[in-house]
Amino acid sequence: MMLRVAAVTLLCCSMIAMQKPTKQIVNAGPAPVGPYSPAVSARGLIYVSGALAQDASGAVVGKGDVAVQTRRVIERMREVLVSAGSSLEQVVSVTVYLRSAADFQTMNDTYRTFWPYAPPTRTTVITDLVLPDALVEMSMIAVPNGAGRTVIHPTGWRTAPNPYSYGIKTGDTLFMSGLISRNGRDNTVVPGDISAQTRVVLDNAGEILKTAGMTHANVVSARVFLPDVSVFQQMNDAYRTYFPSAPPARATVKAGLTSTDYVVEITMIASSSPRVPVNVGVTPNPNLSAAISAGGRVYLSGVLGNTPDNRGDVAAQTRETFSRIRQTLQAAGCTPADVVDGIVYLSDLKNFAAMNDPYRAFFERSFPARATVGVGLVAPDGLVEIMLTAVKP
Repeated sequence: MMLRVAAVTLLCCSMIAMQKPTKQIVNAGPAPVGPYSPAVSARGLIYVSGALAQDASGAVVGKGDVAVQTRRVIERMREVLVSAGSSLEQVVSVTVYLRSAADFQTMNDTYRTFWPYAPPTRTTVITDLVLPDALVEMSMIAVPNGAGRTVIHPTGWRTAPNPYSYGIKTGDTLFMSGLISRNGRDNTVVPGDISAQTRVVLDNAGEILKTAGMTHANVVSARVFLPDVSVFQQMNDAYRTYFPSAPPARATVKAGLTSTDYVVEITMIASSSPRVPVNVGVTPNPNLSAAISAGGRVYLSGVLGNTPDNRGDVAAQTRETFSRIRQTLQAAGCTPADVVDGIVYLSDLKNFAAMNDPYRAFFERSFPARATVGVGLVAPDGLVEIMLTAVKP
């Protein structure tokens, strides 16, 4: 009898040992100086932190030369991807943060050499960067080598004028590029006010979703970039007609776009798995859900923590932000250790260090991948907004 018990115990221990943790931190290159991991692998996706054009000492290379910096950033990220069992060819989504719109075409010329065929989806916006000499920062999401990666291109649409695919589908998840008010059939600008351009963007998204076998009801997460936040409510009025119930998680910030022809850019993620809205003890917001759970992932909306009592105090606002995030994670059945990716939006990058202290305390040791950039926030007194992705344990 004791032998049988011992055998069962040994079998159970062996099975536990064989199980891979849901979240695996990928360490590559110099140890991070801040509270983030170079990359995190979880549920078939690899989230790579925002990278700048730094050398081994942390100094920015190619000062004043966006082509040199673009090359260095992508080469750094390629090293991380290789360490994670992936490659540039397996990247599904890239976000490019440029300091100046004037560098857009030069960045593109260098960028396209790394993806001559079937490039990943991409969103490019104009923001402030943490290091003063940095001209470009990129974050990425990839799939492991051998995993499926399918380009989604609506019938009748021309190839995008810049090096990105409109959609990339892997498994049950569709990543879409940042969409602007353009006619996909001839790449011409569709002019109009914020309401009109928002509708064009979301109509275009509908065609990409349809090509992937989905609809707007499958969208789980969205990021909205507005050069002028005074049109925020008009954008919302047009936006919510496409998501009449259980809208996706969302963050909206003030950021520059690469052309003055456009007044809004929206990037989205969709899932063919059943999606479950996560709302926490408040009247649901008609424009966004606190979080959406789908396919083993939880997509949280951007969260601010500004109150009348913490005006001007970024550390206090960050702590309040995480208090609210913790409630949402708990409602979704997750903990801070399950968070795999994050975006930190700061209204002033001089607050970077003060934000990092409560950020570090919240995650303790299991840091997600992260990008941090300077943008304007919709809330006038808001100093920090944080948007996260977690995986179900």
